[in-house]
Amino acid sequence: MKLREFAKQLGLSPTTVSRALSGYPEVSEATRARVASEARRLGYRPDINAVRLKTGRAGAIGVMMGRSGEIHFAEFVSGMAQRLETADTDILITPITAHNDDDEIQAYRRLVESRRVDAVIIHSPRPRDPRIEMLNSLGVPFLVHGRSETEHVHAWLDIDNEGAVRRSTEHLLDLGHRRIAMINGLRGKTYSIHREQGFRLAHQERGLTADPNLMVCDKFSDESGFRHARSFLERANAPTAIVAGSTMTALGVYRAVRSLGMTVGQDVSVIAHDDVFPYLTAENMVPSLSTTRSSMRTAGTRCAELTLQLIAGRAADEVHELWPVELILRESTAPPPDGSTSRRGQDPSVL
Repeated sequence: MKLREFAKQLGLSPTTVSRALSGYPEVSEATRARVASEARRLGYRPDINAVRLKTGRAGAIGVMMGRSGEIHFAEFVSGMAQRLETADTDILITPITAHNDDDEIQAYRRLVESRRVDAVIIHSPRPRDPRIEMLNSLGVPFLVHGRSETEHVHAWLDIDNEGAVRRSTEHLLDLGHRRIAMINGLRGKTYSIHREQGFRLAHQERGLTADPNLMVCDKFSDESGFRHARSFLERANAPTAIVAGSTMTALGVYRAVRSLGMTVGQDVSVIAHDDVFPYLTAENMVPSLSTTRSSMRTAGTRCAELTLQLIAGRAADEVHELWPVELILRESTAPPPDGSTSRRGQDPSVL
């Protein structure tokens, strides 16, 4: 089916249909969704070679995959795929094993200068991220999944990380907890800085000071959650609650609590941020896990949509989205045990 025939069936002009499929911002969301739905139903796909010859575009969005965070990355890319399925745009995934900023910058530069992508999505930015400066200098459209404090203009989509941890910590403080530990994400990333700010602010508003000895930064994993939680809980004055950076981290916290003969939700309260994984659901953990919640897959879908709009000419300074995070309370959080001390079992073996 040719473009003109497809457009006639929809009662739209060929130009409108073409722009809807290409992500042009002047096309309404309702029209874009209708065109995409009908394209799937009728099996319409534009001639890619003709489109690329006409526009000079590569027909791909580039993303870098680092050595950690593969689970989160997979969910994000799955969300991108949902949007790009009908946009005739591929995802070019480039593995990156950079050990310093210069290596990482060069990896992005090579990707852009290869002309294999029309735009790039950056993950886990830092407050003054050199990747943003470099991509601006190359004039390539790019979107930041997260935020940066750099003076260079950049399009971004982020969740309210400060508000998420602030609400989690406030909930624990309202329950009566005073020794609260935090297992944060990687040090130096903007999201980790914002989460620590939320953790500290929740304490400050009640005239309290967060204990720096109960705050650590690490990658989100079962192993790191277990190791740090175990270290906290083996101390003489152990915390009665733990804020975990992700459900993967919380999984390790649960193991650490059980390995010391304690019970989550009774001896130690646990709350985490949930990126909504289909294979690890907070409500199915035992006990069910209290969380702040925001879907990584949904973020991937929206980032793909916004990147298409940037490719189509939307100005970067118009694309700033901050998503609220919902708080969902379940069985893993409760008032601290009497005396605010944790019971220890006799068998310290790892479960």
